[in-house]
Amino acid sequence: MAASSLIHQRCYHHGLREAVARCPECRRFFCRECIAEHDERMICAECLTKKRARPSASRSAWSGVPIVAVWILGLGLGFLFFYGVGRFLLTVPPAYHDGTIWRKAWKELGAK
Repeated sequence: MAASSLIHQRCYHHGLREAVARCPECRRFFCRECIAEHDERMICAECLTKKRARPSASRSAWSGVPIVAVWILGLGLGFLFFYGVGRFLLTVPPAYHDGTIWRKAWKELGAK
């Protein structure tokens, strides 16, 4: 919309007032009192009323399934990860935990 086209326009409801915006829905010009911001757009009161009167998309019973599936998948992957870490720790020899493996390694290094 060119600025020059707005300069000569008058409000749709108030013929003596200068128009400040054009409604993107009905394409009419309006003054400051007749237009409002909605969803980051300037829209007239009539079009705003029509938008609100439209039935909103109802949520179905299956709409939460993807979220639940992601949670279950995440919990399952977390379980498998920690199960794998636990299985790995069980394979570590007891000499590693009580320190005898380290003492042996230090003795070998000191002998060289």
